[in-house]
Amino acid sequence: MRLYKIIVICTGLILFSCKKDQPEETPNTPVDQFKNGVLVVNEGLFQQNNSTLSWVDFATDAVNGEIFEQKTNRQLGDTGNDIARYGGKIYVVVNVSSTIEVLDAKTGNSIKQISMLSNGIPKQPRFVEFHNGKVFVPCFDGYVDVIDTISLEVIQRIQVGSNPDGIHKVNDQLFVANSGGLNYPNVDSTLSVIDPVSMTEVGRIVVGKNPTRIQSDANGDIYVITQTGLNTLNSQLVKVDHQTLSVETIYPLQVNRMERIGANFLLYISSGNTSSIQLFDPLTGSIVNPNFMDAGLFTTFYGAQYDSGRNQIYCFDAMGYVNSGYIRIFSSNGTHLKNIKVGLNPSKLLIYE
Repeated sequence: MRLYKIIVICTGLILFSCKKDQPEETPNTPVDQFKNGVLVVNEGLFQQNNSTLSWVDFATDAVNGEIFEQKTNRQLGDTGNDIARYGGKIYVVVNVSSTIEVLDAKTGNSIKQISMLSNGIPKQPRFVEFHNGKVFVPCFDGYVDVIDTISLEVIQRIQVGSNPDGIHKVNDQLFVANSGGLNYPNVDSTLSVIDPVSMTEVGRIVVGKNPTRIQSDANGDIYVITQTGLNTLNSQLVKVDHQTLSVETIYPLQVNRMERIGANFLLYISSGNTSSIQLFDPLTGSIVNPNFMDAGLFTTFYGAQYDSGRNQIYCFDAMGYVNSGYIRIFSSNGTHLKNIKVGLNPSKLLIYE
């Protein structure tokens, strides 16, 4: 877990007691092709060069925590931050190593490792988003890099705000959260709007200090989590109208994480010494279930993803950041189903039917 992410970009996760998990250990059986499971990126620890990928086979719940090493004969690197599939390729963002690993989407075999350096200085890529054969990558050096998916080369650098973090595509526009997190207390407070066709920044929206995560609702309106430095009590959920591109509503919710679940949002809310996992209806602007999931099941809630095919929710538990983490699987109505032990600080996954 990156130290600066704990201090600035995250809102300070609250720890809970956790139900005892069985110490399941499974052999790292080689995998020829990915199917009926999930491929998980585990961040590892900042500057420890111990990021990994875990393959979870849903037929057996077997976990292979050395899938990347088996496929490439090398380590993934330092701080795996994102994983996403586009066409026949997987893109794995390794933040501190400043690389993007491009893998075959079916087999996981290496296609290319893209070096994300600028004049020898690490750009520190964060996340990826896609449009019309291009990969858009916010980098902490103040740019969004554009990578061509055929040549796998950086073809354009788009200057945005300070320390761009989250990125999200809505209605053929890209929205980038300029966090300014590494410049605390002089953080940024804007979203950059990028036209992916011209590959230029076409505007900025002031949303509040230290914006990080971005999501959108069924109408295309944009939601961003903003926060002020170390004080999680200042975090807010901000709604931006997709037509006027201006702030419409500020919800006084201490939101740390959000994930779209169908038409609703799952919100991890931390306030003082209490935390909850709630279900939020963005169209009405109201909490529809304040206790959607049992927060007591988690030691360190670290995000969630929705599987529309299986109608399940995969939640990440970082287990205090220094122990092997878990995927805690829930039904779409918030019922806990099972736990699967993976790697250190799991934070994102790819779903294979």
